[in-house]
Amino acid sequence: MAPPINISVGSHVWVEDPQLAWIDGEVIKIDGQDAHVNTTNGKKVVANISKVFPKDDEAPPGGVDDMTKLSYLHEPGVLQNMCTRYELNEIYTYTGNILIAVNPFQRLPHLYDTHMMEQYKGAAFGELSPHVFAVADVAYRAMVNEGKSNSILVSGESGAGKTETTKMLMRYLAYLGGRSGVEGRTVEQQVLESNPVLEAFGNAKTVRNNNSSRFGKFVEIQFDKSGRISGAAVRTYLLERSRVCQIAYPERNYHCFYLLCAAPPEEREKYKLGSPKTFNYLNQSSCYELDGVNDGEEYLATRRAMDIVGISEEEQEAIFRVVAAILHLGNIEFAKGHEIDSSVIKDEKSRFHLNTMADLLKCDSKSLEDALIKRVMVTPEEIITRTLDPEAAMGSRDALAKTIYSRLFDWIVEKINISIGQDPNSKSIIGVLDIYGFESFKTNSFEQFCINFTNEKLQQHFNQHVFKMEQEEYEKEEINWSYIEFVDNQDVLDLIEKKPGGIIALLDEACMFPKSTHETFSQKLYQTFPRNKRFIKPKLSRTSFTISHYAGEVTYQADLFLDKNKDYVIAEHQDLLTASKCSFVASLFPPLPEDSSKSSKFSSIGSRFKLQLQSLMETLNSTEPHYIRCVKPNNALKPSIFENLNVIHQLRCGGVLEAIRISCAGYPTRRTFYEFLLRFGVLAPEVLAGNHDDKVACEMILGKMGLKGYQIGKNKIFLRAGQMAELDARRAEVLGNAARIIQRQIRTYITRKEFFALRHAAVQMQSCWRGMLACKLYEQLRCEAAALKIQKTFRCYVAWKSYSTLQYSAITLQTGMRAMVARDEFRFRKQTEASIKIQASFRRHRGYAYYRSLQRAAIITQCSWRQKVARRELRTLKMAARETGALKEAKDKLEKKVEELTWRLQFEKRLRTELEETKAQETAKLQEALNSMQKQVEEANARVIQEQEAARRAIEEAPPVIKETPVIVQDTEKLNALIAEVDSLKASLLSEKQATEEARTACKDAEAKNVELVSKLDDAARKIDQLQDSVQRLEEKLSNSESENQVLRQQALTMSPTGKTLSARQKTTIIPRTPDNGNILNAETKDMRIAVASPKELESEEKPQKSLNEKQQENQDLLIKCISQDLGFSGGKPVAACVVYKCLLQWRSFEVERTSVFDRIIQTVASAIEVAENNDVLAYWLCNIATLLMLLQQTLKASGATSLTPQRRRSSSASLFGRMSQGLRASPQSAGISFLNGRVLGRLDDLRQVEAKYPALLFKQQLTAFLEKIYGMIRDNLKKEISPLLGQCIQAPRTSRVSLVKGRSRDNAAAQQALIAHWQSIVKRLDNYLKTMKANYVPPFLVRKVFTQMFSFINVQLFNSLLLRRECCSFSNGEYVKSGLGELEQWCSYATEEYVGSAWDELKHIRQAVGFLVIHQKPKKTLHEITNELCPVLSIQQLYRISTMYWDDKYGTHSVSTDVISNMRAMMTEDSNNAVSSSFLLDDDTSIPFTVDDISKSIQQVDIADIDPPPLIRENSGFVFLHQRTG
Repeated sequence: MAPPINISVGSHVWVEDPQLAWIDGEVIKIDGQDAHVNTTNGKKVVANISKVFPKDDEAPPGGVDDMTKLSYLHEPGVLQNMCTRYELNEIYTYTGNILIAVNPFQRLPHLYDTHMMEQYKGAAFGELSPHVFAVADVAYRAMVNEGKSNSILVSGESGAGKTETTKMLMRYLAYLGGRSGVEGRTVEQQVLESNPVLEAFGNAKTVRNNNSSRFGKFVEIQFDKSGRISGAAVRTYLLERSRVCQIAYPERNYHCFYLLCAAPPEEREKYKLGSPKTFNYLNQSSCYELDGVNDGEEYLATRRAMDIVGISEEEQEAIFRVVAAILHLGNIEFAKGHEIDSSVIKDEKSRFHLNTMADLLKCDSKSLEDALIKRVMVTPEEIITRTLDPEAAMGSRDALAKTIYSRLFDWIVEKINISIGQDPNSKSIIGVLDIYGFESFKTNSFEQFCINFTNEKLQQHFNQHVFKMEQEEYEKEEINWSYIEFVDNQDVLDLIEKKPGGIIALLDEACMFPKSTHETFSQKLYQTFPRNKRFIKPKLSRTSFTISHYAGEVTYQADLFLDKNKDYVIAEHQDLLTASKCSFVASLFPPLPEDSSKSSKFSSIGSRFKLQLQSLMETLNSTEPHYIRCVKPNNALKPSIFENLNVIHQLRCGGVLEAIRISCAGYPTRRTFYEFLLRFGVLAPEVLAGNHDDKVACEMILGKMGLKGYQIGKNKIFLRAGQMAELDARRAEVLGNAARIIQRQIRTYITRKEFFALRHAAVQMQSCWRGMLACKLYEQLRCEAAALKIQKTFRCYVAWKSYSTLQYSAITLQTGMRAMVARDEFRFRKQTEASIKIQASFRRHRGYAYYRSLQRAAIITQCSWRQKVARRELRTLKMAARETGALKEAKDKLEKKVEELTWRLQFEKRLRTELEETKAQETAKLQEALNSMQKQVEEANARVIQEQEAARRAIEEAPPVIKETPVIVQDTEKLNALIAEVDSLKASLLSEKQATEEARTACKDAEAKNVELVSKLDDAARKIDQLQDSVQRLEEKLSNSESENQVLRQQALTMSPTGKTLSARQKTTIIPRTPDNGNILNAETKDMRIAVASPKELESEEKPQKSLNEKQQENQDLLIKCISQDLGFSGGKPVAACVVYKCLLQWRSFEVERTSVFDRIIQTVASAIEVAENNDVLAYWLCNIATLLMLLQQTLKASGATSLTPQRRRSSSASLFGRMSQGLRASPQSAGISFLNGRVLGRLDDLRQVEAKYPALLFKQQLTAFLEKIYGMIRDNLKKEISPLLGQCIQAPRTSRVSLVKGRSRDNAAAQQALIAHWQSIVKRLDNYLKTMKANYVPPFLVRKVFTQMFSFINVQLFNSLLLRRECCSFSNGEYVKSGLGELEQWCSYATEEYVGSAWDELKHIRQAVGFLVIHQKPKKTLHEITNELCPVLSIQQLYRISTMYWDDKYGTHSVSTDVISNMRAMMTEDSNNAVSSSFLLDDDTSIPFTVDDISKSIQQVDIADIDPPPLIRENSGFVFLHQRTG
């Protein structure tokens, strides 16, 4: 028989391997039905060709996320795909709608954080990478949209991660439909928090798992009509009761026993407990502790969890009393009594445990002893009491222990359900089933029988569901599926549960007969099922039987089947515990009804479990099921180990391979038309060249290949098993032929190239030889010509030589003589120059040395002085940097120094004044003396003249000779005397002038010193002012903060000031600002308050006040009506904000205790922005509120700051220096700047700060809240418009099939132009928002913040989608996204940096990720180059994710090398060990990225004086102040 066409020599195949399950290799020979395969590990294997499966050489290196996408859907292909993905930490894989989860045995927090939940919320199934959240989301969406209940079935063997998967499902469902519950706890939180309690009492260590659930759990989450969680219930199935009494190494009993033994000492003393080794129920196994688990801490955690789920302290006390009583019960031993078949308590130790148990259960110890060793038989004639032998007494003891523990566990589950609360009106549920998987051990008992029976039931449900999914897929694609068959396991279920001949029925029948034993039961089974193909009798056993389950054969030991199946409570045990004085224990064993106590109707575990299972299946059949199969990759419970044989066994037990068989029975291979043409278009190039529809082209290719049995649906091609391999073989043949043609053409080209090279070489050689001969001939001719020229030249040389000798001799003599003269002259000049240089150098050295000494001295002096000044400044800075108390202390010291300097200055002034006064007095005296002397001189001159006149007259009258001589002599003496007196006066005057000059010089020196002191005092005063200003600012900030905090506290504790009654408002009189009282000084303004009228004054002033309030109310109404309209802008300034600010400042609204204008303004703004989609209105109010906030920020001051600041200023002004400095620096013009003129509103620089009251501060905070709200609304509106487009921008649509054929460049260009349309739509929306905000004069600071957060949102969405969708991590998609980012970059440059800022930098993650996708030669890149040069912003987890998901759909290149992948994985492991966050997703920033201070600093100051009032209030007399301008 010839081998199938799909297996040939050279094919890559899978063959079975005893160690690896399956191993790949290459077929080297086919011998009939045997195939010789050379495996990859070097072995040669011969296998039957029917057991050889083809291997897909073109499978993606990272595997596929859905098994149905495999080209060959068979067991080795599934195993290889799971192994490949597990190595990349991809633990989830789909098989259709079934999720396979491989336990990673390590924490992967990035897979389960809130960012991941946000990504999967509302995403279509299969759109993102496989995840447990995707299954939960599909179930929730189906429930909400279709109104039908859903269920999620989580199965797998012990240690596969079922419980953790269930927790993740609960978390995600709580995330989707969570609501607030009672007492601050939500329903979903209570369900999750019940897990530790259930695990403590229902989990135990087994051979395969340290925390194995020994019960089945079905969590029923109830939802209301709106999809919110409204209630929940927990149902449990088949608790393993026998574990309480019997355990084997290395297993443990239930956790609660060990937790109680590790409780605090006072707890153990209270329960009289010790080490677990001392208790019979625990020391059957030598395993007492778990690695990495502290039982003491777990005990406390369990107590906390019991508090959370609503179990009170008294109930907890009773629960652990019962647990301790069970431990003491196990230590009660029995010995033979004196009578036959009787027993007694063995020793005092057993008696101690008996009494302790009686104390813990609060029952009579004698009654407890009788209940353990005696039985009462009621007959019609009499009541008979019989004793039990020791073995029967031990059986009675163990039965009591199992019954108590089972009742306790049921009570805990019921208590949890009561605490959680159920919704009776709920019509939609999502059930999460966490149940034990298929079990097959060396020793299998009744528990394994029930567990495997459950799995058979679930497997039948699973098979039907898979078959149903196949039918739905076929119906969706409209193909014929009537002949598809699948295997059903109904015969196994009939063998187990059928009545009356099933195994459970026979077991119940055997339990009802007192004399039945396990041997009689086994024989009954052998007789009943001798020919059943599912039932097998072992050859070497009389009490065992084997059942052929869907997952394999399991042999059960029937030794304990009868004991474990009995479910009735012994009457003595019931009476004992019902009579307990402990209400909790009595509630566990309520009295039985009289009819039930009288009747002896038998109840069994098997029957009860079958009814529970039937109820569960009814629930599951009424819901839409979803399956999660958990797989344990290795038995060592360690990460990064994938054991093929173990995984294959679990896939068989979990029914995954059965589902694959069902798929293979139909059409296992499904490909879309595009994928099929992309892969197999080479089989018919003429079909691709034609302008055919994709579906027609696929039919033509399949028809050409001669395949039969396939189906063509609406969008996919369905191939039968083996047809894919046949097509691949044909494709490989076509490609092989093409390769041979290419090789032939290449060889022809190489040979032709070599021939041309040889021919060219021959021609070159010939031309070189001819050239060499011509060169030789030319050389001979040249030599002859050269000889003649040499002879001629030699004769010329001899003649020239003789002449040159004579000439040389003459020149030599002349040269020698001239040289001697020149040397003498040179020597003289050299000596002269050297002496000059020596003198110059010495003089320079002497001057330089003197200069250096002066320079060094000056530098030292300067350094010393600068050091001194620096130290002084350092001390000053240190003192200034201390706390406020230190600053005040320094200020006081400085003031003291200033006062001292002031005193000295005053003293100097006083000395100066006294000196000037003395000088003036002396000058006056000298002036007076000088005047008197001048008068005397004038008088003397007059007397001289008179005497001369008298002498002249006397001479004229006297005789000429006799009288002349005496008169002349006498006059001459007088004249000399007068001249001497005048000289003495001149000398004294000169001395006085000299004294005056000296005094003036001294005065000038004193004035210079005074000026210097005044400058120093000014410097000190300036420094003091700076310190005072800094202290003032600190005090103002502190007081403002305290005041705002006080305002917030008042807001929380008291009602709104605007909520007061109208009568309270009418008792206040508001003083308006008018031209008459507008020029009020600051001190008067600050002290001004709202005047409260007394009762007497109210009578007289009621009418004026009423009219004033009415006028104020009318003005407010008109203002509110005005600003409710769109007032527009004036010179780029918002009119509404400026008008509101002017009015509030004019009306002194900031300084009153009660006013309603603030609330009315806020209500106007709130009503204006009700329509969140009107971006024009939002931008208008964003500009107005930002401007108004900036004005308020610079004007309002909290009352605490204003009360402190004037006192400090008055104290500084009252000091000596303050008065002096004010006197020195004051000017007449500065007196009117400190207050605001009520008639004129100037620029902000001229505005005073107003002491704000509580309403003003509240108004400011409300405006801040509205600013943040409007900003968020604009940002969110833009996000809503862009989000749908981002989903289309992250993945380029697939290129049309015509691009596969050459000559279609125009179509490609048109397609590329169409692709950019999505990005251009984003740019258009960004541009629209920018124009809207520009038109409304939104501050550029806020515009930059909007677009920065917007680009950050685009970066997060694109980057997260790239990491979650493998189809996006391709080369062509990287080019597409890169071109789109180029559009955004062009828009950023167009919008200018003023409005965009650094928004482009926010796209750094997606830019670097896209850059990585489109670079070539990735395998040559090292990890250092990738992390430091290509993608420095991306984390190792993100790079690892991109590297493993990358695939080149354009050139077929590979991702980075395996060494780089290994290094990344090692770094990720190290990060996880160091507790570094391993999340690879980005978080969207939805915060408000600015504060009010940022706005006030970034917005330019607004000149509110030049704003024209709106027409509505322009002519109103109450708004006259709006018309005034600054003078």
